[in-house]
Amino acid sequence: MSINKGKLRIVFMGTPAFAVHILDGLVQKEYNIVGVVTAPDRPAGRGQKIKQSAVKVYANKHQLKVFQPENLKDREFLQQLQNVEADVQVVVAFRMLPKVVWQMPKKGTFNLHASLLPQYRGAAPINWAIINGEKETGVSTFFIDEKIDTGALIFQSKISISAADNAGTLHDKLMIEGLLLTLRTLNAIGDNQFETTQQKAVSKLKTAHKLNKENCKIDWSKSGCQIINHVRGLNPYPSAWTLLQNGNDLINLKLYEVQFEKITHQLEIGKVVIDKSSIKVATNDGFINLTSFKFPGKKQMDVKSFLNGFSFDTEAKMV
Repeated sequence: MSINKGKLRIVFMGTPAFAVHILDGLVQKEYNIVGVVTAPDRPAGRGQKIKQSAVKVYANKHQLKVFQPENLKDREFLQQLQNVEADVQVVVAFRMLPKVVWQMPKKGTFNLHASLLPQYRGAAPINWAIINGEKETGVSTFFIDEKIDTGALIFQSKISISAADNAGTLHDKLMIEGLLLTLRTLNAIGDNQFETTQQKAVSKLKTAHKLNKENCKIDWSKSGCQIINHVRGLNPYPSAWTLLQNGNDLINLKLYEVQFEKITHQLEIGKVVIDKSSIKVATNDGFINLTSFKFPGKKQMDVKSFLNGFSFDTEAKMV
């Protein structure tokens, strides 16, 4: 028989929309959320208006107690956290916690991570699973320890990655699966009906490095399949990008959807080939057909709309 979920005192820690879905699931199932820890308000966008995290917006709407420490070791914050007397802390898409925070609850602090650990430890597991051409991924819950994403596993759940998936669709699938696993984990902890397992040592460990401008740039020397996965894995955010050299102009181009045509040719890698209805880029094993992209200061557009108002140099290429 499951513990009365209203009696298990939970502090939830998270920031983005992925975390909101999990928090909402706990609220809808009437779990006892005694506090929510999220990122401080920050200036964002061109106007640098102060922006609240998605989790804070949700927590305020549902009248949950919110904490926004700049420093997780701040004495006042630690006292506030102590005062809510949490039995367990649930962490979803949040920053690394100091030991004084994660060891506070008597039933521990667990993290929901969007990969099948130990693979894809790090900040961007959803993106890198697609970029690397994985056919399956999943979600893991584990008790936090002193390193990043290395703690003892509680539960895992697998899902398949289809050829049609991009980072956005996979994010949503894992969000749904992640809620189910979080509920399962909370119930098991409440009933003390679980056994942890240490993460296995694997010979080839793949890391989910933080995304930056450099690793989002397309390398046109890679195979067509690798380029397709790179674009899928960064769509819709932060998006893959390339530089179009068009005459004397060097234009930053964001790519959202592309197709691959495997064919032998003698063209230079990166060479842009244009006709009335397509824009193709030569790779070492065929052509990448651009279908949805964005120029600086413009809206995302398809090929036909773009070709109506743009003139390509005969030597145009991607660099």
